[in-house]
Amino acid sequence: MTGTRNRRAAVLLALGGVLLLLALVSLTVGRYPVPLSEVVRALWRRLLSLSGGAHEAAGAMERAVVDIRLPRIIQAILVGCSLSAAGAVFQGVFRNPMASPDILGASNGAAFGAALAILLGCSQQYITVFAFLGALLTVLLVFPVARYAPGLRTVNLILAGIMIGSLFSAGTSYLKLVADPSDQLPAITYWLLGSLSGTRFSAIPAAAIPMAIGLVPILLLRWRLNLLSLGDSEARALGVNTDLLRAVLILCATLVTAAAIAVSGVIGWVGLVVPHLSRKLIGSDNRGLLPCSMLTGAAFLLLVDDVSRNLLATEIPIGILTAVIGAPFFIFLLLRKEKTL
Repeated sequence: MTGTRNRRAAVLLALGGVLLLLALVSLTVGRYPVPLSEVVRALWRRLLSLSGGAHEAAGAMERAVVDIRLPRIIQAILVGCSLSAAGAVFQGVFRNPMASPDILGASNGAAFGAALAILLGCSQQYITVFAFLGALLTVLLVFPVARYAPGLRTVNLILAGIMIGSLFSAGTSYLKLVADPSDQLPAITYWLLGSLSGTRFSAIPAAAIPMAIGLVPILLLRWRLNLLSLGDSEARALGVNTDLLRAVLILCATLVTAAAIAVSGVIGWVGLVVPHLSRKLIGSDNRGLLPCSMLTGAAFLLLVDDVSRNLLATEIPIGILTAVIGAPFFIFLLLRKEKTL
């Protein structure tokens, strides 16, 4: 047991170091490369400014590092962390390696909310709010349907998510049909592809607060998530209220998914791919799997974002790159003979 804990701690510590190193490297790369020494100076000068010390007017390089790249990096870490944690939770709750954060239709609801806001001519701030409310509305509709439908509650949740998500997807298609093709339609299409461009510090708290509200209970309950893998009968015999635990975990995972999608657009596959990679690193015990998934997901999305903004002359939407990685991985999962986690 001690050896397992030490190995788990070593893996998490190594992942934390990789994430920190990747964040520093991300600050140096871009259309205008900045030496690491200048990055450190820029961060130090801004820190002195915030602490009330003497500070010169920020130069172009400092503004590029601190005001443009740093908030985008923080947002990428938050989104990757949230989507990966939600994916691990859904796969554990539903005991299905194919489960992902948008299994209850949250992505479809967020897409509809964002498209509606763009059609109404709302600002970026309200687009984020509409996307967040759309994702939550989807789940609030899914739960009553699953509760009153006959049959297994877990299966009903998945089926209800597919049905309600399809309705919101149809609504999004209609909004795209009536949108102005000169400006509104391209804006809707680009949002649906997922991107972190234009992220500023002022937008981070709106995402970080609901993410924290969802992630803290998930981390506190991660050991109980192991009990759900035993089956409902065995878990109840151990004194666990499986229905309540499942509902809390699903709501928390959906909350962080909605917050992530609201600020980044629809970024698929992260919650499917990263938990599987994390199991290879640390095993299936959710006490280590969830923190590992969060760190791996943060590093993964940060790396993908670096590629998206540096690979070509024009930025590639993140959703395209994650699909290029995720779709082959999904085919690999389908071809595997193993049917359980």
